[in-house]
Amino acid sequence: MAKDEKPAKGLPTEEVKDVAEQAVVSAAEEEEDDSVPESELPFPRATIVNMLRQHLDKGKQIKGQVKTEMNIWLGKMVKRIAEKMNSQPYSYVDGSMFREAVETYENVQDIEKEKERIIKQLESVKAACDVLINEVDRKFHK
Repeated sequence: MAKDEKPAKGLPTEEVKDVAEQAVVSAAEEEEDDSVPESELPFPRATIVNMLRQHLDKGKQIKGQVKTEMNIWLGKMVKRIAEKMNSQPYSYVDGSMFREAVETYENVQDIEKEKERIIKQLESVKAACDVLINEVDRKFHK
Protein backbone atom coordinates (compact mmCIF):
# COMPACT_ATOMS: atom_id res chain seq x y z
CA MET A 1 0.00 0.00 0.00
CA ALA A 2 1.44 3.39 -0.95
CA LYS A 3 2.00 6.07 1.67
CA ASP A 4 -0.97 8.20 0.62
CA GLU A 5 -3.37 5.23 0.18
CA LYS A 6 -5.74 4.55 3.05
CA PRO A 7 -7.32 1.24 4.02
CA ALA A 8 -11.06 0.79 3.58
CA LYS A 9 -12.91 2.88 6.10
CA GLY A 10 -13.48 1.06 9.38
CA LEU A 11 -11.33 -1.98 8.59
CA PRO A 12 -7.66 -2.38 9.53
CA THR A 13 -5.36 -3.09 6.58
CA GLU A 14 -4.90 -6.76 7.52
CA GLU A 15 -8.65 -7.33 7.71
CA VAL A 16 -9.08 -5.83 4.24
CA LYS A 17 -6.49 -8.29 2.90
CA ASP A 18 -8.21 -11.19 4.70
CA VAL A 19 -11.62 -10.25 3.27
CA ALA A 20 -10.16 -9.95 -0.24
CA GLU A 21 -8.35 -13.29 0.09
CA GLN A 22 -11.53 -14.97 1.36
CA ALA A 23 -13.48 -13.59 -1.60
CA VAL A 24 -10.94 -15.05 -4.04
CA VAL A 25 -10.99 -18.46 -2.33
CA SER A 26 -14.81 -18.46 -2.20
CA ALA A 27 -15.04 -17.52 -5.87
CA ALA A 28 -12.70 -20.38 -6.81
CA GLU A 29 -14.71 -22.83 -4.73
CA GLU A 30 -18.05 -21.68 -6.18
CA GLU A 31 -16.87 -22.50 -9.71
CA GLU A 32 -16.66 -26.21 -8.89
CA ASP A 33 -19.77 -26.65 -6.70
CA ASP A 34 -21.99 -28.64 -9.02
CA SER A 35 -22.88 -32.08 -7.74
CA VAL A 36 -25.93 -32.00 -5.44
CA PRO A 37 -28.43 -29.14 -5.25
CA GLU A 38 -28.32 -27.48 -1.84
CA SER A 39 -32.03 -28.17 -1.32
CA GLU A 40 -31.24 -31.91 -1.22
CA LEU A 41 -28.54 -31.57 1.48
CA PRO A 42 -29.37 -32.02 5.16
CA PHE A 43 -27.57 -28.80 6.23
CA PRO A 44 -26.93 -25.43 4.61
CA ARG A 45 -23.66 -25.65 2.65
CA ALA A 46 -22.44 -22.37 4.19
CA THR A 47 -22.75 -23.83 7.70
CA ILE A 48 -20.53 -26.76 6.76
CA VAL A 49 -18.00 -24.52 5.01
CA ASN A 50 -17.84 -22.13 7.98
CA MET A 51 -17.29 -24.99 10.40
CA LEU A 52 -14.55 -26.48 8.20
CA ARG A 53 -12.87 -23.08 7.86
CA GLN A 54 -12.60 -22.81 11.65
CA HIS A 55 -10.26 -25.81 11.65
CA LEU A 56 -8.41 -25.50 8.33
CA ASP A 57 -5.40 -23.30 7.58
CA LYS A 58 -6.15 -19.84 6.28
CA GLY A 59 -6.44 -19.67 2.50
CA LYS A 60 -6.94 -23.42 2.04
CA GLN A 61 -9.54 -24.19 -0.62
CA ILE A 62 -12.34 -26.63 0.10
CA LYS A 63 -13.41 -28.58 -2.97
CA GLY A 64 -17.13 -28.88 -3.68
CA GLN A 65 -16.99 -32.65 -3.30
CA VAL A 66 -15.74 -32.26 0.29
CA LYS A 67 -18.50 -29.78 1.13
CA THR A 68 -21.16 -32.09 -0.27
CA GLU A 69 -19.80 -35.34 1.18
CA MET A 70 -19.21 -33.80 4.63
CA ASN A 71 -22.78 -32.51 4.57
CA ILE A 72 -24.20 -35.91 3.62
CA TRP A 73 -21.98 -37.74 6.14
CA LEU A 74 -23.05 -35.43 8.97
CA GLY A 75 -26.68 -36.01 7.99
CA LYS A 76 -26.10 -39.78 8.22
CA MET A 77 -24.50 -39.36 11.64
CA VAL A 78 -27.51 -37.41 12.90
CA LYS A 79 -29.78 -40.15 11.54
CA ARG A 80 -27.80 -42.94 13.26
CA ILE A 81 -27.72 -41.12 16.58
CA ALA A 82 -31.44 -40.28 16.37
CA GLU A 83 -32.29 -43.91 15.57
CA LYS A 84 -30.24 -45.11 18.53
CA MET A 85 -31.99 -42.64 20.86
CA ASN A 86 -35.35 -43.58 19.34
CA SER A 87 -34.77 -47.24 20.24
CA GLN A 88 -35.35 -46.32 23.88
CA PRO A 89 -38.87 -47.16 25.10
CA TYR A 90 -39.51 -43.66 26.48
CA SER A 91 -41.59 -40.86 24.98
CA TYR A 92 -38.74 -38.38 25.41
CA VAL A 93 -35.06 -38.06 24.59
CA ASP A 94 -32.72 -36.74 27.27
CA GLY A 95 -29.04 -35.97 27.73
CA SER A 96 -28.10 -39.39 29.03
CA MET A 97 -29.66 -41.04 25.99
CA PHE A 98 -27.73 -38.67 23.74
CA ARG A 99 -24.44 -39.38 25.53
CA GLU A 100 -25.08 -43.12 25.23
CA ALA A 101 -25.87 -42.77 21.51
CA VAL A 102 -22.67 -40.81 20.74
CA GLU A 103 -20.44 -42.84 23.06
CA THR A 104 -19.24 -45.07 20.22
CA TYR A 105 -18.13 -42.09 18.17
CA GLU A 106 -16.51 -40.35 21.13
CA ASN A 107 -14.46 -43.47 21.92
CA VAL A 108 -12.90 -43.59 18.45
CA GLN A 109 -10.05 -41.30 19.59
CA ASP A 110 -9.36 -43.54 22.56
CA ILE A 111 -9.23 -46.55 20.24
CA GLU A 112 -6.77 -44.73 17.95
CA LYS A 113 -4.51 -43.92 20.93
CA GLU A 114 -4.67 -47.54 22.09
CA LYS A 115 -3.77 -48.71 18.58
CA GLU A 116 -0.72 -46.39 18.54
CA ARG A 117 0.35 -47.69 21.98
CA ILE A 118 0.08 -51.32 20.86
CA ILE A 119 2.05 -50.59 17.67
CA LYS A 120 4.85 -48.99 19.71
CA GLN A 121 4.95 -52.00 22.02
CA LEU A 122 5.11 -54.38 19.06
CA GLU A 123 7.91 -52.32 17.52
CA SER A 124 9.91 -52.55 20.75
CA VAL A 125 9.35 -56.34 20.87
CA LYS A 126 10.49 -56.54 17.25
CA ALA A 127 13.62 -54.53 18.08
CA ALA A 128 14.37 -56.87 21.00
CA CYS A 129 13.94 -59.88 18.69
CA ASP A 130 16.31 -58.30 16.15
CA VAL A 131 18.92 -57.85 18.88
CA LEU A 132 18.55 -61.51 19.93
CA ILE A 133 18.83 -62.69 16.31
CA ASN A 134 22.02 -60.66 15.89
CA GLU A 135 23.48 -62.18 19.09
CA VAL A 136 22.64 -65.72 17.98
CA ASP A 137 24.17 -65.06 14.55
CA ARG A 138 27.28 -63.59 16.12
CA LYS A 139 27.76 -66.45 18.62
CA PHE A 140 26.89 -69.42 16.42
CA HIS A 141 27.92 -68.32 12.93
CA LYS A 142 31.52 -67.32 13.48
